[in-house]
Amino acid sequence: MPPTNCLTRRQFGLLFSAIAARLGWSQQKGPWSEPAVVKKIYLAVLQPTWPRPDLNVPQAMAEIEQQMAQLERKHPGAVRFTPPELVRTPEQAEACVKGLGEVDAVLLIDLTSGTSGMLRALEQIQAPVLLFARPYSGWSYVDVARWVQSGKRADLLSTSEFGDLDPYMRIFYTIRHLKHSKVLIVVEKPPQRNATAEGFTKQYGTTIRYISYRDLDDAFQKADVAEARKAADEFVRGALRVVEPTRQEIEDSLRFYLGVQELLRREQANAITVDCLGGFRRGDLKAYPCVAWSKLNDAGLYGVCEADLLSTMSQLLLTAFSNKPGFVSDPVFDTSRNEIIHAHCVSATALQGVGGPSAPYIIRSHMEDNKGVSMQVLVPLGDTVTCGKFLNPTKFAVSTGEVVGNVDAPHGCRTKFRTRVADARKFLENFSGGLHRVVVWGDYVRPVEQMGRLMGFQVVREC
Repeated sequence: MPPTNCLTRRQFGLLFSAIAARLGWSQQKGPWSEPAVVKKIYLAVLQPTWPRPDLNVPQAMAEIEQQMAQLERKHPGAVRFTPPELVRTPEQAEACVKGLGEVDAVLLIDLTSGTSGMLRALEQIQAPVLLFARPYSGWSYVDVARWVQSGKRADLLSTSEFGDLDPYMRIFYTIRHLKHSKVLIVVEKPPQRNATAEGFTKQYGTTIRYISYRDLDDAFQKADVAEARKAADEFVRGALRVVEPTRQEIEDSLRFYLGVQELLRREQANAITVDCLGGFRRGDLKAYPCVAWSKLNDAGLYGVCEADLLSTMSQLLLTAFSNKPGFVSDPVFDTSRNEIIHAHCVSATALQGVGGPSAPYIIRSHMEDNKGVSMQVLVPLGDTVTCGKFLNPTKFAVSTGEVVGNVDAPHGCRTKFRTRVADARKFLENFSGGLHRVVVWGDYVRPVEQMGRLMGFQVVREC
């Protein structure tokens, strides 16, 4: 393996934060970026016995409400709790279900034992349900564990730590994000119907629309040439160097980016995936979208390669939860070193967080035909990354790896970095679901499993 370019996390943060600030990348707002609406329902029988017969129910609620208010402040923009509702009988539970309204999730908080009758009614809730139980509060976990095992979109906590609710605030946000996101797909011959797209819409509520290359070309033609020139200047100044692309190719790439931004605004969409290889080869694309996708991903939007809906939905899931940009990878296996090399001509640069510091990059051509513009991003070393993908609308594969080196070699796509994984051979022998995987900085295996229970998809650990 060729020598690696080493960049520590400290160097990454200190040396390149100015680049992101100068470029001014920011997330486009829309219904997908609004906080999740979460209904709080407290459960307590009229005459408590357990945990104590003299339990002051209003006081117990008030104490927890203080913690809930603190939790909401701790996660600004992620969640908005509704006023609490106290349910004390099965009849009240039935009325609660009927009057639930439009919410993204429900948080059940039990205060006493004897809640099974109420939970039988509350089982009819269609939104994802999380039970939060404290030690000695009651036995609601018996019923809710059965819900989880039967496949209902539900999860449960039994803990004395309110901090254990933290990841669920981002999960609630992710549920809403997918429900209100809109994905544009560009292919040569859009199908009348697509089973995978319909499956994602049914499961998560995501709007998915096919558009034509004419829409992209129209957006490109309408993009301001002078603005594209300025954006190209900024892009080149932020780079370590330019290798293959001409100045015109760079300006066309930034013009394409500006056009796509306007297209997303017009369509009220936050994600786009294009058959880029075929489109460029046929002349349907005036520029490769690699730079545009990198910038969209850095800003918390989604530009995804090769009309890959599975990877697009994977990016939506992982970025919404982590607030870090994801990007598509072609995994390359080296089982002799127990490594996977992630390779692609599109990579995010704000790897540590949307709108954050930019990793250093070199402006390169697209590798497979040595045309257009892409980026060779030098990623920081020593971090854990999550690698994941929806294999279908209800099954998600996930793994992690430690970044051990950048790869600067002529073989393979422009951005390449090595990761050491738990079992590369197991990953290889059980590989399924098509070539691509989505990479995001950080370890999110446990949250993905929690999301799977609340959102109704199976999680498979690939290694």
